[in-house]
Amino acid sequence: MANPFENIHSIYVLFFLYGAAFLILGFSITIKDMKGSDLPLKDSLWLLGMFGFTHGAREWIEIYPLIEGNRLSPLGIFQAKAVSVAMMLISFLFLLQFGLSLAQGIKQRRLWWITGLPGALFLIWVLFGWWHGFASHMQFLRHVEIGARNTFGITGALVTAYGLIAYSHEIKYLSNSIARRLFYAGIIFAFYGVFASNFFSTAAYFFLPLPAEVFRGGSAVLITYFVIKALNIFNIETRRRIEQQTRHLVQAEKLTSLGQLAAGIAHEINNPLTNASLGIQTLKNKLSNAGGEQDKEIVAKLDAVERNIDRASTIAQELLQFSRQRETEFVPLDINDVIKGSLTLMQHKLKMVKIDQNLSTVPDILGDTGKLEQVFINVLSNSLEAMPVGGTISINTLQKDGMVEVRIVDTGTGIPGKNVSRVFDPFFTTKEVGLGTGLGLSICYGIIRQHHGHIQLSSAVGRGTTVSITIPTRERYEKNTDRGR
Repeated sequence: MANPFENIHSIYVLFFLYGAAFLILGFSITIKDMKGSDLPLKDSLWLLGMFGFTHGAREWIEIYPLIEGNRLSPLGIFQAKAVSVAMMLISFLFLLQFGLSLAQGIKQRRLWWITGLPGALFLIWVLFGWWHGFASHMQFLRHVEIGARNTFGITGALVTAYGLIAYSHEIKYLSNSIARRLFYAGIIFAFYGVFASNFFSTAAYFFLPLPAEVFRGGSAVLITYFVIKALNIFNIETRRRIEQQTRHLVQAEKLTSLGQLAAGIAHEINNPLTNASLGIQTLKNKLSNAGGEQDKEIVAKLDAVERNIDRASTIAQELLQFSRQRETEFVPLDINDVIKGSLTLMQHKLKMVKIDQNLSTVPDILGDTGKLEQVFINVLSNSLEAMPVGGTISINTLQKDGMVEVRIVDTGTGIPGKNVSRVFDPFFTTKEVGLGTGLGLSICYGIIRQHHGHIQLSSAVGRGTTVSITIPTRERYEKNTDRGR
């Protein structure tokens, strides 16, 4: 019985597996649910998917003239080769754009040369074709293919390798294993760029007994494997977001329960304190009019009592503020103006520190100026208390993905890691007894949540503290709430 596969050359299998690997990569990216993700990778990943589709299809197209070569006319062979070269060029352009997009989105890196790279490569490619010229149509296509491999191909793979390796360091906070897979994918992309170039094909012809497609296909399989494994980063992000939302829900319920309790306690405390304060004032007035030496000593003691009553009254007011859940009518405002107003109110306390303001032009938000000033004053006061001998407070504003972010960084003593997760808990404080109620950041948390925003704090002992406050822009707020309907 005849074997139907006996006439199939091994090179056909190589091209088939090579193309299948990249097509699987494209399908895996396409069907991955990335809805709601905030990762920069989401915005550029479709380009890698398109590279997978076009390059995989190109490798399968390469099989056609190899199988049907004896039955194809010269024109048919030329047309098949032209489609193959065009698909390869398009795929390398997608790969290059993916690498550029990923590299540009990485924080702390400003690569000025990236914007001019595609134009420079195109110029080199054109010069390459012009320099070699062409004696026939097939020779022209051959030069176009070599030029594309040695410009867009190797550069696109190397830029993608750089982007994946650099990005792997940025997502370690989410998953070390995913970061390692992206790192490995980046390394293999670098090798793939070398294997895909004509330089390697020429060297392999003289020194290696295997065709270049073996190395390219092997790289394609490994790239697809590691990238598909790395796509789990979106599942991890979703799980983290659900956990964070659960914590916020628990925190909100806790604040509501404690707020009701605090309101009752504050009212019960406030009434007798008010009566006591009035009584002290009456006694002081009578004793001051008497003018005796002994009376002055009593007045001094009454002053001390009054100060403690005022302190207790302040605590009661903080409890009332903590428990207050009134709805606020938001108005359009510039967050930079609110920050400047808060600094003006605190200017007498800020003389011992350096204020570094980097306030970018950001869209308006909808908010309550008084409440937001209360948040900034509270955060700045905490920074001041953490820098008793002076230091620097940096205030930055920026816009990203429809959110306005305010980042306040100080060079203070910092907060121990075990306490960072508790800073927004009501009545939690690291201050000495009598110096704080532990309600300041809890109140800030409630105010920012009223503004549909988030407040986060990161700190390390000896390295200072960073408070990040994000609030939706007016456009995003109106789009996502009933105000915009």
